[in-house]
Amino acid sequence: MEDSSHPYKMHVIARVIKSCRETFRVPVLQQLQKYTENASIIESPLMHQKGLENTTVAEVLMKKEDEKAGSWLWCKSDDTVYDAAKQMSRNNIGSLVVLKPGDEQMIAGIVTERDCLQKVIANDKLFKYTKVGEIMTSQNKLVTVTSDTNVYQAMRLMSENQIRHVPVIDGRIVGMISMVDVVRTVVDQQRSEMNKLNDFIKGDYY
Repeated sequence: MEDSSHPYKMHVIARVIKSCRETFRVPVLQQLQKYTENASIIESPLMHQKGLENTTVAEVLMKKEDEKAGSWLWCKSDDTVYDAAKQMSRNNIGSLVVLKPGDEQMIAGIVTERDCLQKVIANDKLFKYTKVGEIMTSQNKLVTVTSDTNVYQAMRLMSENQIRHVPVIDGRIVGMISMVDVVRTVVDQQRSEMNKLNDFIKGDYY
């Protein structure tokens, strides 16, 4: 016997696919446009999805090749900007946590590629003679997260403070996440949802 509801089911599936594609596309585009348009992307209903809110910073770090914190992730406040810039370039990272001089590893702040460009080159300073402590964002202005912070909250912090890098600190520094890492997480999550839907449509699920 022919299933009279077949056209309706196909129509529903088509709408679901279209909706998922839009869900995949919009948040990612919004993240990438964040720094070219002064818009509050975080308040989009599409970002309030259960999966994203349940994804922690620790999971983001695990997906990164540089998931384990090491000496490459920080510099000292009395290091030169030249050495800090070389370290960022050598390790393909955009920022360094700055530690106070000494062996206690007390956090002094953070320095980014943008700091090097805007506070050194733009002011005609010399990389080799400018100390990191002169251009860093100091500790009292430093925004941090913990490894159990959810990605949605980390995204909010970056958006509200107009920053692109956030140190992950659990009593000590354990890593660094960036807006690029967050966007990649959104993309991976939405791709996973699309794959599950495709499997369902193909009949891989009962």
